[in-house]
Amino acid sequence: MDVDTGTTAFMLCCIIGLTLMIPGLALFYGGMVSVKSSTNMMMMTFGAVAIVGVLWVLFGFSMTFGTSYGGFVGDVFEFAGMKDLLESNTTLSGLPITLFALFQALFAAITVALISGAVADRMKFGAWMLFAAVWAILVYFPVAHWVFAFDGVVTENSVGGWIANSLKAIDFAGGTAVHINAGAAALAVAIVLGKSAGWGKLRKPHNVPLTLLGAGLLWAGWYAFNGGSALAAGNSASIVMVTTFVATCAATLAWIAVEKIKDGHVTGVGAASGAITGLVAITPACGAVTPVGAIILGAIAGAICVYAVGLKERFGYDDSLDVVGVHLVGGVVGTLLIGFLASESMPNATNGLFYGGGFDQLWRQAVAAGAVMVYSFVVAGIIALAIKKTMGIRISPDEEEAGIDTAFHREASYELQTA
Repeated sequence: MDVDTGTTAFMLCCIIGLTLMIPGLALFYGGMVSVKSSTNMMMMTFGAVAIVGVLWVLFGFSMTFGTSYGGFVGDVFEFAGMKDLLESNTTLSGLPITLFALFQALFAAITVALISGAVADRMKFGAWMLFAAVWAILVYFPVAHWVFAFDGVVTENSVGGWIANSLKAIDFAGGTAVHINAGAAALAVAIVLGKSAGWGKLRKPHNVPLTLLGAGLLWAGWYAFNGGSALAAGNSASIVMVTTFVATCAATLAWIAVEKIKDGHVTGVGAASGAITGLVAITPACGAVTPVGAIILGAIAGAICVYAVGLKERFGYDDSLDVVGVHLVGGVVGTLLIGFLASESMPNATNGLFYGGGFDQLWRQAVAAGAVMVYSFVVAGIIALAIKKTMGIRISPDEEEAGIDTAFHREASYELQTA
C-alpha cells in the first residue's frame, strides 16, 4: 500500500508530542524530589530513553512485533536492526512501518522511565541503567507483544500476542503494557532497595512549579500517546483525545476535592498527581468509553488514587514519587472499568456491563491486568536482586546524606551564589 501523506503527517506530529513527554516526565519527577537529587532524577529519565531507544532498533521492535512464539514474544531476529523495513512501500495502512516503529519506541522508553520515580534519592545510576536495559528486554518487550501485537500488523501473515488476539482484552494505548507494567516493577524495585534515610518524614518537593510544568507537558503529550494509537487522523483519534481530556479534568477535580476533605488543603502536587492519574486511567479506555463515561472513570480513579498513595505507609515500602499509587492502581482502575463502562458506539465497539454486555469483557480485563502485574513484579524483583548481589544497587548512607547529584554526577541542580 502506498504511503498516506495525511496519516504520515499526523503521526510525525504525534511523535513530536511523545518526545515532549521526556522533558515532561523529567520535570514532573525532578520537581518532586530533594534539591540534592533533582539532576539525578532527570538523568534517570534521559538515561532510560537513550538505552531503550538503542535496544529497540537492535532487537526490541522485533521482539515486540515479530512473528510470535506462542503468543509470548516475537521473533528476535525477524526485524533485528530494522532490516527489511526501510523500503518506501513497507507500510501499515498507509503509515510507513519505520514511523510506526519510532512511535512505539517512545512508548517503550517512557514506560521504563516511569519506574525511576520509585527509586528516587537512593539508587546507583549505573545500577539504574542496567536495570532499565534488562527490564526492557525481559519484561517490556514481551508484555508489549502480548498487548500491542495484533495478528497481521507488520506483515500480512504475522502472528501476535495472546492478550490482543486470544484473550481480546481492550487496551487502546497501554494501561496494561505501560502503566500496570511500570507500576508493578516500581513496587518490586522499591522493596529490594529498602527505605530511604528520610523514610517516615514528610517528603517536601523542592520545586512545585517544575512539577506542575512537567504535568502540563505530559498532559499535552498524552494526546499524542492516546490519539496517535489510532494510527490515523480521523474520527477515532478525535474521540480518543476528547475522552483523554475530560477524564483528566475529572480526575484532577476528584483528587483535589478528596485532598481537601482528607487533609484540609489543596496542593499543587495534588493537582499535578490528579491530572496524571486521570491520564493513566483513561489510557486503556480512551477508545472504549463515551465522554460521560470518561468523566466517571476519571473521577473514580482520582478519588481512589488519593488513598492509594498512602498504601506505602501502611505496608512499609518506599515508593518515593508514588508510581505504585498512581500508575499501578490507576492503570488497574482504568483497565477494569472498561468492563463496566465500555460502549459499542465508541471506536473499540464493545459493550461493558452497564451497557448490556454482561461480565464477558470484565473478566478479560481482569485477566490481562493480573497477568501483566504478576509477571512484571516477579521478573523486576529478580533483576533487582541480581543487581543488588553483584554490582550493588544502592548508594551509601554518606552519599545519600550528601546528595546523589554531587556524589555521582559532580554537579548541583542550582548554583546559588551570594553577593
